[in-house]
Amino acid sequence: MFESPSFGQDHLVLEPKLDAPGATKMGLISNQPRVLLADDHWPIIERVTVLLESSFEIVGAVGNGTDLVAEAQKLQPDLIVLDISMPGLTGIEAARQLREAGSTAKVIFLTVHERVEFVNACLAEGALGYVVKSRMAVDLIPAIREALCGHRFISPPVSR
Repeated sequence: MFESPSFGQDHLVLEPKLDAPGATKMGLISNQPRVLLADDHWPIIERVTVLLESSFEIVGAVGNGTDLVAEAQKLQPDLIVLDISMPGLTGIEAARQLREAGSTAKVIFLTVHERVEFVNACLAEGALGYVVKSRMAVDLIPAIREALCGHRFISPPVSR
């Protein structure tokens, strides 16, 4: 559906293939949930993109919390997958700003942090999912599906 993604300094650029089914010069017609990614480690962005691209429309990716807020307001994704530890604004601060601005995007944190304090801080900012990176391959897609239905998902190693 997309040409090979190219990674800019802080953004992932996705160019639609105009010969893909449902493609037009104005963009792609898709009924897949629209997902925005945010992590300051591009190898993670690449892994998440590969994991999700067959079931979800990846609308973009950013490498810091400040860009996340701007891109989320511009792109209006259905769901945001973000890290906690990012430059500029942390993921928690970015989630707070988006919530306060009235964003309707569901939020899932994808992080290395397993301490309950982090889980509680993320949930307090409206997150519906909390996935630890060590369980990304197993937990991320179920977490996204649960969040899109309005349900919470927390990776098993993390207890509340």
